[in-house]
Amino acid sequence: MSTIIVADDEREIREMLVYALERDGHLVHAAGDGPTALRAARSGADALVLDLGLPVIDGLDVLRTLRREGCGIPVLILTARGDEVDRVLGLELGGDDYLSKPFSTRELLARLHAVLRRLAPEQTRPRLLHAGGVEVDEAAREVRRDGAAVGLKPREYALFALLAANPNVAFSRETLLERVWGFEFDGDARTVDVHVRRLRAKLEENPERPRVITTVRGYGYKLTP
Repeated sequence: MSTIIVADDEREIREMLVYALERDGHLVHAAGDGPTALRAARSGADALVLDLGLPVIDGLDVLRTLRREGCGIPVLILTARGDEVDRVLGLELGGDDYLSKPFSTRELLARLHAVLRRLAPEQTRPRLLHAGGVEVDEAAREVRRDGAAVGLKPREYALFALLAANPNVAFSRETLLERVWGFEFDGDARTVDVHVRRLRAKLEENPERPRVITTVRGYGYKLTP
């Protein structure tokens, strides 16, 4: 599973891309303007699908800013502009590929897969993460308890995988919301609490006395190996 940011000012296109990418197995964050796209990219993701016609800060300036800051996130440029100069400039600024509107979701997925394969570091390998009797298999995108697979929903998996990849690191509820649900999510911190309760019910020997996902009082949660 990759984390993908979709930045487009057209709601219909954002929703269509989020749906297609989630069906393809990715965790997706949506952004409707340039500042939101910048914040999401800075917080960490595997790729950015970037429309050039974003409001407030346009896509070229988003890309220019990220590359100036040293952010190497792969960027697939979307453009409805007919001027070839915009596409060329986007590639010169550090874009990795481009796609002109209108486009098919099949072509977008194929191009995105190609960008991710081409730019993934060769030394990067899926990991096995352990916490007590719980194991996260990143290659299979599976969580196992005492060797048996546990059925988790996509957000549950993303939340637990984030905690498992950072043992003994305390995350605030607000940070977990940003990293797992994205900047445009309208919910509040109680969403995190609900998902943690569900994870504990599935993964802890005694959910009332959790030993894997522990509470940092007044702040958030951490994973205790």
